[in-house]
Amino acid sequence: MRSIRPSFTLRRGAPRALAAVALASALALTATACDSSGDDNAGGPASASATADTGDGKIKIPDDIKNRLKEHGIDIDKWKHGAWKNWDRDDWLREANDFVNPIIRGLWNPNRMRDADDPDKNKGVDDNDLSGDQGVTDPTPEPVEAKAVRPAYHANVATAGKVFFDSPEGTMVCSATVVEDPAHPGKSNLVWTAGHCVHAGKNGGWYRNIAFVPSYNDQGLTGTALAQATRSQIAPYGVWWGDGAQTSQQWIDQGGETGGDGASYDYAVIHVTPEQGGDGKSLEETVGSALPVKFDAPAVPKVSGITATGYPAAKPYDGSLLYQCADKPGRLSVDASAPTMYRIGCTMTGGASGGGWVETGSDGKAALVSNTSIGPVSSGWLAGPRFGDVAKGVYEGVSKEFAGR
Repeated sequence: MRSIRPSFTLRRGAPRALAAVALASALALTATACDSSGDDNAGGPASASATADTGDGKIKIPDDIKNRLKEHGIDIDKWKHGAWKNWDRDDWLREANDFVNPIIRGLWNPNRMRDADDPDKNKGVDDNDLSGDQGVTDPTPEPVEAKAVRPAYHANVATAGKVFFDSPEGTMVCSATVVEDPAHPGKSNLVWTAGHCVHAGKNGGWYRNIAFVPSYNDQGLTGTALAQATRSQIAPYGVWWGDGAQTSQQWIDQGGETGGDGASYDYAVIHVTPEQGGDGKSLEETVGSALPVKFDAPAVPKVSGITATGYPAAKPYDGSLLYQCADKPGRLSVDASAPTMYRIGCTMTGGASGGGWVETGSDGKAALVSNTSIGPVSSGWLAGPRFGDVAKGVYEGVSKEFAGR
């Protein structure tokens, strides 16, 4: 989470037209990790993998996938044995349609998961019109102490989990939420997180080995118990690899490591597929729940309260436990030309990035309305983008890409 960056600065710029959202094509390949541990692997649903086992332990890759990989200069055998660690600028895929994320079975073992760091060392007018919020920043909210979610996490926040990925700086982690898929009602494989958890923004490209673990450390293990936990204890509902991802073009063009650059558009949707074979259930069926996403962002006076969920990893937290903050949001403007963000008091730190912000409407139904994006160096508050037309385009783009699969 970019909440622990050296500075937090406001910036202003010329108005920009809403750019087309950035769609990442799906390439799911299955290989065997050369550094996989002996930990038991949590079983997951049957994979719709693009690969087939030839029976001799070798992986057969369809010609169309091979050709697509060759276009990007990727040799799957070299990739699974460490070639993915090459972050040379010329080889670091940046463009929206250059997302490739071959599955490496066993790569995300308990040790790698525990050692993962946070990614940023964070036409009519009605009474819900947002124009009055544009460019407005409310007083800094009082800190709200994050409360630990009671285990088992699946029983209390079944849609929450962690996103793991590799970056030039090392193994990283964010938080994420299982969301509904309009193309597959009741059978969603969509995960919502922050844009900076999948793409480095204007100075980089797509991160690698992106995977989602729902209900990470479901029993809330700590200390020695956590250190000795098996993979099935750490990931009781399996490890799900991203085979498609999308973020906003604004994040790709503007996103930065300091200040609030691109923060108003800092969101992403990942389509996932299970690492291990199983019973053929979707992610939503496996965890038993998925949240709807609300894109008609309510104005601040219309929101009675928001609950943010995440796995904070920067001190005083260590990323092992799930926390929540509940507060009435205020407004934060990081760019007068960009949508004003929601801001709440919260002591969660890096690692909580991408975690879902949920509002319960007057009808009693909960919906995702934002995700953790930024916060101050010293913690105390969090800010998240409002979901409008661009966010809707990101969401629908991934849904439509996998609609016939």
